[in-house]
Amino acid sequence: MILQIILLFFGTVLAFWLSAICGGGASLILIPILNLLLPTSVVPFSLMIGTFTSSASRIAIFKKHINWKIFFWFVPFSIPAVLASAYLIKYINPNYLQLIVALFLVSNTPQLFKSKKIEVTSEKPYPDFALAVIGFLAGFVSGITGATGLLFNRFYLKFGLSKEEIVATRAANEVFLHLIKLLIYISLGLYSNLALWLGLAIAAATIISSYTVKFILPYLSENIFKKVGYGAMVISGVALLAGTSGKIIEQDKISIVNNNNEHSSVISWRNTDMVLEYAIKDGLEIERPIQPEELPEPLKQKYINLKKQYDTVYIEKVFTLGSEPAHEFYCYKNKKLTKFEI
Repeated sequence: MILQIILLFFGTVLAFWLSAICGGGASLILIPILNLLLPTSVVPFSLMIGTFTSSASRIAIFKKHINWKIFFWFVPFSIPAVLASAYLIKYINPNYLQLIVALFLVSNTPQLFKSKKIEVTSEKPYPDFALAVIGFLAGFVSGITGATGLLFNRFYLKFGLSKEEIVATRAANEVFLHLIKLLIYISLGLYSNLALWLGLAIAAATIISSYTVKFILPYLSENIFKKVGYGAMVISGVALLAGTSGKIIEQDKISIVNNNNEHSSVISWRNTDMVLEYAIKDGLEIERPIQPEELPEPLKQKYINLKKQYDTVYIEKVFTLGSEPAHEFYCYKNKKLTKFEI
């Protein structure tokens, strides 16, 4: 345990250095690490202890660079969203939201290859009201995953803020969210002793990172600052995608079995099988097992009649591109199959 805390401490220092350099991302870098040490539901609690401390220390160091216009548009809309999402964390599987976040981060790969000239001409700032939308989305996503800085860093860059302004304004926008989330997680019981100790290790590391990074920022150009930011987004996305995908596959028992003879693949998800079938005549078909009560009214009588004639009847709904959904009845009597397509 002590070794894990020490490694997390030094990893956090490096992550929050990168976070300050690119305007965010330490939390998304730490999520895959914490996922290895903690249950997913208490990962946001550990992150909040560290990120709250980081935001508070950055405000103290960079307070003269805060863009108050963005602050007053962002915060009022983000607080209701974080309250709602932090409550929903008990009912929403955070792994699926982390997967969406990962895909969004990886989608920033083309930004790494834009030239400085093209980037300047293509970047158009959003209107002010967009800050309200961004604030709401940031609060909602943050309440469930515990991290948004890097995810919404692209929007800060489009408002033309300098690197110091991004660091300071993000900290001011998020410090209230982090405090509210901490209180909500505690009230909902979404914490553990291990999560607390890991969070304190992160908090100590963020203070060291915040006070040392001010000596690094002056040596970076704005263009390098942006490239490092997008690079961190892509790397974090790949790491988060790999870690979260593995968890989803394991917990939902997802598997794919190919049947070469029948040109079909069976996808199993949460003990439900979905068949992908390709035929030269019919093209690509997706078949899903359904229950009798899901049948359209005209076919329910057909099912009742078949049940009287056969020992067992299985039903599949067939989806084909460009055609109306069809139904297949697999009827067994004395272990012999009879198939009806309707």
